[in-house]
Formats: sequence, structure tokens, C-alpha cells
Amino acid sequence: MSPAPVIGVVALQGAVTEHMRTLTVLGAEVRRVTRPEHLAGLTGLVLPGGESTAMVRLAAGTGLFPALTDAARAGLPVLGTCAGLILLAREVEDGAALEGFARVPVLDITARRNAYGAQRESFTARVALRTRSAPGTDPDDGPDAPDREIDAVFIRAPQVTRVGPGVEVLAAHAGCPVLVRQGAVIAAAFHPELTADPAVHRLFLTAAAAQPVH
Repeated sequence: MSPAPVIGVVALQGAVTEHMRTLTVLGAEVRRVTRPEHLAGLTGLVLPGGESTAMVRLAAGTGLFPALTDAARAGLPVLGTCAGLILLAREVEDGAALEGFARVPVLDITARRNAYGAQRESFTARVALRTRSAPGTDPDDGPDAPDREIDAVFIRAPQVTRVGPGVEVLAAHAGCPVLVRQGAVIAAAFHPELTADPAVHRLFLTAAAAQPVH
């Protein structure tokens, strides 16, 4: 039997408990991460949804985000959701509030913060997870597997306005990418941890299983 993946969840602010609960149900060993030394021994890491401005301020001075950037560039699988997507984006269109703070800009996309509206404009939409463009990411996947529909919860969500040539779009809503992958880095504009369907977390854990311990 393969050992359980060891997944860190950045626990500065945001939907930390929800991610930890989903990952634990899927059989992962889960740890809270707040400092660079907490990255040792991980097979993957989650940047949760929350407030991107709060996260960068809370991380300032700890060295966590520069260390995480180095680890991601070295192959550590990372899942970023909502605010986590903003932190992973190489460019942020309306990122004045983030200037001067370290992020983890390893994903070749451009993001626009809060593009889907305010909190009161939150919504849930069905989106197709393109399993055929990501072979081997699901136990039921195969060359003829259909796209799988999942519920996507959008809360003050960012929008992906540019996708680099090495980035794969795994799901879209109203013509805009909402789930993307580049190498072992996956980012969602929505909150997969707030639904009962763990498909996105399974996708991430498959990437984590394929990488060495960091």
C-alpha cells in the first residue's frame, strides 16, 4: 500500500478547515502551514480561498511565500482556489493592493480580482471538468471518458483573463477559464472545498502522488 500523501494547507486565513476536511476524507495526511519550515516533507500544498490582501500581509516577514515559490518551481504540486489563484497568477490586473508583498507567481495566467462581483452576487454553476484533456486524473477516466460536470461555487471570485501557452484549461464558465493547470500547479476561480464532490481535490492528489516528497 502506498503511503498517504502529506498535504499542507496554508493556514493564514480563509477556507482552511474545509480543505483539510476534504483532503482527510480522501485519505491524505494534512498539516497546517504558516512558516517555511512547515514545507519540509510535503507531497503537495493548498493555497485556500479567502482574502488575498489579508494573506499577503499575514505572510509578510515570514518568508513563507518566497519559500513556497521555490518549492513550486522545483515541482511541489500546488492547488490554489479563489484567492489562492490570485496568489499563483503571474500577473494580476487590479493588483495595486498586493504590490510590495510576496506572492507565489508560478502560474502563467493573468487574473482579475473580484471580477464576478461582490459577496451578495455569489452563485453556484455547473461546469464541465475536462477529464479527456487530463488523462489519468480520475479512477474512472479513460480515452473515451466524457467530461464530468461538477458544481462550482463562486464567491467574490477572480477571473482568468489570459492563459499562457503552457497552461491547460480544465473547466470554463461563460467562456472564461475557471480551472487551469500548468505542470503540477492547479488553480480554480471557485471553491471546490465548499461542495460534496471532491473531483478537484482528487485531481490535485493525483498530481501529488506523482511527485517526490519535498
